[in-house]
Amino acid sequence: MTETVALDDLTERPREVVFPGAEPKTVRLALDAGEEIPAHRHPEREIVIHLVSGRLDVRVDGDANDLESGDLLRFDGRQEVSLTAEADSTAVLVLAPRSDDG
Repeated sequence: MTETVALDDLTERPREVVFPGAEPKTVRLALDAGEEIPAHRHPEREIVIHLVSGRLDVRVDGDANDLESGDLLRFDGRQEVSLTAEADSTAVLVLAPRSDDG
C-alpha cells in the first residue's frame, strides 16, 4: 500500500504517529522553544531522528548532540535519550524494531 502524508497536516502536539499501526513506527514531533522530553528509553527499538526545522539538544546516555535543520541522528533505543528544543522545532522520528537481539 502506498500512502502520502504532509507533515503540516499532522497537528497533534507534541507528537503524532504518522502511519498508525504501521512499522516502523514513524512519529512527527513538534516542540516549542524550551520544551523538553525527559530521559527515557525504547529498548526494543533502533531510533533515527531527522530534524526538519529548528534546533534540538538531544542527550543520548548523557552525551550532547546538537541538531540543526536537516541533521539526522541514529542511536540504539536501549540508550537513555532526552530532548530539549533550543528553538521551535519539528522532527520526524523513526522507531524501528531491533534488527538484532544483542
